[in-house]
Amino acid sequence: MTTAWDFSAKGITGEEVPLERFRGQVLLIVNTASKCGFTPQYDGLEKLHAELSPRGFAVLGFPCNQFGGQEPGGEAEIAEFCRLTYDVDFPMFAKVEVNGPGTHPLYAWLKSQAKGFLGTSGIKWNFTKFLVDRQGRVVKRYGSATKPGAIRADVEQLLAQPA
Repeated sequence: MTTAWDFSAKGITGEEVPLERFRGQVLLIVNTASKCGFTPQYDGLEKLHAELSPRGFAVLGFPCNQFGGQEPGGEAEIAEFCRLTYDVDFPMFAKVEVNGPGTHPLYAWLKSQAKGFLGTSGIKWNFTKFLVDRQGRVVKRYGSATKPGAIRADVEQLLAQPA
């Protein structure tokens, strides 16, 4: 069976990051953008990460420019924006595609595991979130409008379960 631990992705600074590194943690995987109406969710994502990471939780941010061109910068610019504007400390990755023929393999798998609104698989917009349990299985998918604070109870429930 495939799990999140079977994938890797390029980190925002260019190194290959095996998701195996997060084995045993609860993850919230999010496609992000710096110039989107949902960009202020970085605050809530960072708050969740900061408060729950000591218990085995991590937010993983995957910038994507497929929705309205709202992530036009390069990785260095994205990293600087996230650090200076939202004090982001959670792991950020290089830009990926989440839909279409160039879809990153992790996102192809995430979408196959948790369908979106009305059973669709495509990502509709920036800040779509996938909650992954400690065993690397996708538990739930949340749309862009779902604020990070609204996901906290689901995260806490997974953190309470044994690794």
